[in-house]
Amino acid sequence: MLNYLIYNSTIVMNLLTSIRNNTPNAVTCCNLLSGALACIAAFHCFDTWWWGLQGYQVAFVWIAAAAVFDFFDGFTARLLHAASPLGKELDSLSDSVSFGLAPALILYNMMLQAYPHVAWAPYVTLLIPVFGALRLARFNTDPNQGTVFTGLAIPANAIFWIGFTSFFATRHQVLPLWCVIALIAAFSLLMVCNLRMFSLKLHSLSIKAAWKQYLTVVVFAVSLATCGIAGLAVTIAFYIILSACTRQD
Repeated sequence: MLNYLIYNSTIVMNLLTSIRNNTPNAVTCCNLLSGALACIAAFHCFDTWWWGLQGYQVAFVWIAAAAVFDFFDGFTARLLHAASPLGKELDSLSDSVSFGLAPALILYNMMLQAYPHVAWAPYVTLLIPVFGALRLARFNTDPNQGTVFTGLAIPANAIFWIGFTSFFATRHQVLPLWCVIALIAAFSLLMVCNLRMFSLKLHSLSIKAAWKQYLTVVVFAVSLATCGIAGLAVTIAFYIILSACTRQD
């Protein structure tokens, strides 16, 4: 009887350990699933989907969900002391879909309709996931990126494109093709350049230590109030300029 209880308690303990170790990975897989659903919605860009939202707006929702899961997988790993090399790689693979491929496909499908006579133009958007993957690989192999990043982080890049495509969806007539291509090239290069950028995460509540983060939040609030979702692009542009003009310690 005692051996039976010991055997079963060992099975239960192993099961609980397995659940603890794999919970962060399950959250990361939800990030990946959300990104995949955003990609599907992107191909129905201007079709009416749930609750009267158009496909690209549904894609925005799924990318936002991916961002929530992306935050909580790291939080869960720290909480459960379950960080692992597997989780780190899975997180990067998920981010490349949710924050690289998904926003690129939204822009791809919008450009198909905005510039129907320039067949090659939409394919330029594929630079976004390619350089995003390079950015993630670089991040994974650089131990010094913590409170300061080298190059634009891929979630920040995705935020910019959500804001930009929100504007582009209704006002693409005012933007020449060369302007859109220049933005794609510029933001792709920003992800792999050596420009040092501060982390948007608060590591201190002190205004002196975190004034750049607080100022970015103020710009975000004002931009969102005045420009709607397009204000996200304004916020990221401000963040890049502020990073370039200030010293990063």
